[in-house]
Amino acid sequence: MESSKRNKTKVIKIGKVKIGGQNLVAVQSMTKTATTDVKGTVAQIKRLENAGCEIIRVAVPDQQSVLCLAKIKKQIRIPLVADIHFHWQLALEAIEQGVDKIRINPGNMNKENLQAIITAAKKKNIPIRLGVNSGSLRKAGKHGGGDKADEMVASLIDYVRFFERAKFRNIVVSLKATDVPTTIKAYRLAAERLDYPLHLGITEAGPAETGIIKSSVGIGALLAEGIGDTIRVSLTAAPEEEVTVAYAILQSLGLRQRFPEIISCPTCARARIDIIGLANKLRAEIGSVPASKWKLPLKIAVMGCVVNGPGEAREADIGIAGGKGEGLFFSNGKAIRKVAESKLLDTLVKALSRYRKP
Repeated sequence: MESSKRNKTKVIKIGKVKIGGQNLVAVQSMTKTATTDVKGTVAQIKRLENAGCEIIRVAVPDQQSVLCLAKIKKQIRIPLVADIHFHWQLALEAIEQGVDKIRINPGNMNKENLQAIITAAKKKNIPIRLGVNSGSLRKAGKHGGGDKADEMVASLIDYVRFFERAKFRNIVVSLKATDVPTTIKAYRLAAERLDYPLHLGITEAGPAETGIIKSSVGIGALLAEGIGDTIRVSLTAAPEEEVTVAYAILQSLGLRQRFPEIISCPTCARARIDIIGLANKLRAEIGSVPASKWKLPLKIAVMGCVVNGPGEAREADIGIAGGKGEGLFFSNGKAIRKVAESKLLDTLVKALSRYRKP
């Protein structure tokens, strides 16, 4: 995607990560451990760091949790965000603990308490994410119309204007619903009316099988329109899977590439070699190599016949076009040689070695 097509937003700094403007769309996740379990939480964050997570959020439901934040932050490399609802005092303590950002739903707090949070965040120069979720929307119908997306945006605008009147503009915003159409509409409306970075997600998207689809459709549709500065895929699954899916969404739109891209045909009666088995083995081989070790971008074509095979393989960095019990091997746009089916995987793996960093 051309950078000029990105929706124009302010640049906000979260720790060492900049979002908004023309910065890369950042990938976030949230821990699923008890925050009081410092060892377990740190271990999970380190796994997420290795998976490519760039910003991590932890829930802070009580005083015991907030007092663990400084210990956690000292042991991780990526920015730490404290997720706080209802208890404004916990927000103040989280800021003192040194978090890089706090996330609140202003509807859960009164204006006096919000002002105290604003003052503390100003002092430490950290951003605040103002998050409105469909499930925790307060005063439904206050703005008329009864449309959930309209209500969400109207509420968010009220909160943003309150923060602006307090001369606080170090803001990130989000409007997450559990269904895709509401989420898309809400973010489109917000993008028209606000210039703050937008954090995208489908909240409570569900188990991996269905949640991946909902998140990919909703987040992908918005990103394709240039809307969104940071994303979190919310799955009832391991957080590492959230990060993997997030990068897959970004890679499918040409916004980021973390792993080599495999182009492979779905196969049909024309395929005379085992394309499904070959593609899966190649994917496993690529997945066994850390993302940081690849020279990117890199496209690999695994094609089954002469219809689209030669064209796709020629346009990829490396690829094969299948024949009867063999495949034609391509490299850098040129047909190199025919390879027996039993040697195709080895040939592709050997060619891949040229694209691995020392």
